[in-house]
Amino acid sequence: MIRISGRVRGLGLATVWGAAAVTYELTRPLAQQDDLSARIVTSAVFFAVGTGLILHARRSLTRELRRLRRVADAAQDALLRPPPSCVDGLDVAAVRFSAERGAAVGGDLYEVVATEYGVRVVMGDVRGHGIGAFGTVAAVLGCFREAAHDEKDLGGVLRRLERALDRHLLQEHPADDAEEFVTLLLVEIRADGEIVALNCGHPWPYRLSGTRAAELAPGDPYPPLGLFPLPDADVSAVGLGCLEHGDALFLYTDGAQDARDGRGRFFPLPAVLQSAARHEPVSSREVLTRVSTALRHHIRGTPADDIALLMLTNGRNTPLRGAGNRASGHGADAPGDTPLASW
Repeated sequence: MIRISGRVRGLGLATVWGAAAVTYELTRPLAQQDDLSARIVTSAVFFAVGTGLILHARRSLTRELRRLRRVADAAQDALLRPPPSCVDGLDVAAVRFSAERGAAVGGDLYEVVATEYGVRVVMGDVRGHGIGAFGTVAAVLGCFREAAHDEKDLGGVLRRLERALDRHLLQEHPADDAEEFVTLLLVEIRADGEIVALNCGHPWPYRLSGTRAAELAPGDPYPPLGLFPLPDADVSAVGLGCLEHGDALFLYTDGAQDARDGRGRFFPLPAVLQSAARHEPVSSREVLTRVSTALRHHIRGTPADDIALLMLTNGRNTPLRGAGNRASGHGADAPGDTPLASW
């Protein structure tokens, strides 16, 4: 950033210098003037030198911005890695839109891993948006990637996430009374296709089955992590039914359902999902392509909040296999795909 600011200052000084030199040559008193042609030549020389300095500074600044953009993209992809196209028999696709122009990652997070307990998924939304939420996203994802393999049940995973978030917030905001929290949805898809979940203030997922898209909302969620402590009693996951062959699970952050168009109308997410479910067989990538296209058309610009969409489709005729080797979904079944889109 220091190098960029130096380039910008150099560009500004070159511009000011050139303009001042040309202005002086053309407006100095007549008593000091040579003939008009000499003054025009002198002005042209000053202008050419100033233009050269400006173009050189501009090229240097462009190269520096491109280099930093590559570094930022690599850091963002390392933080929120694109999921593989297949995780233990599930067809997976994800798309994310950032509310901050130029950033591919914001305050939304997701991850899919294959464990010996089944495929485990996290979808979350950090309070706020844009690059300011990177630290909290990193803390939550780093903890989940370990806890998902270590903990036998989702309740244990959730308590690990709560402790990790508390430590992070204490380090980042030791004297800050502002409320910082994360909404989270933890999902486990077991070997027989059974789905269980834990919800902390996050939108419930949709299941696409046949030609129907239905929201799975078995009860009231827990409060968002960081806002209130989890209860001392056991935190038990709730059942969401079974993911049959061809069925899909659609997870999202509230930026999708809260997105508005120019006239203030909310994005009709249920209707768009219902329309996408009519095209059989259901494909995770195709459904998310339709939803993200409809979102772009609805918003027509940069979204007001970060948006993340994730879809998992059961593409196997037989029950899902247990991961057995506790391998992460990244690289366990297929190489990672790039997200469908980034804003």
